[in-house]
Amino acid sequence: MADALTSVLAIVALVCGKYWGWVWLDPAMGLVGAVVISRWSYGLLGDTSAILLDSVVDPAIDAAIRSAIEADADNRIADLHIWSVGPEHYSVMVSVVTHEPQAPEYYKRLLHNIPHLAHVLIEVNQCHD
Repeated sequence: MADALTSVLAIVALVCGKYWGWVWLDPAMGLVGAVVISRWSYGLLGDTSAILLDSVVDPAIDAAIRSAIEADADNRIADLHIWSVGPEHYSVMVSVVTHEPQAPEYYKRLLHNIPHLAHVLIEVNQCHD
């Protein structure tokens, strides 16, 4: 929308300059276009910075993952990373420590009721203490 608006402003300035001699209108519309693009850019940064910095994960999803894994046996999550890979789609990496390790598919099944998990990577470590 901002790109279309700046194009229209440029055309209006060129037409006014040609037919009425308002040559000053071209640089003035350039400045207006710069303000329009700057406002659009600032809004875009606000909308996307949280995604780019991996800070958009809903705390409820984090809590649900921890609860599902740690409620089973003596499992403890040593490391958990959640990334947004699309609108309402998350990639998850979980490092589990337990006395009785299971296959990664076992822990993935524990998470199957949590919506929006598009890619799940499980690392299982045996606790020797």
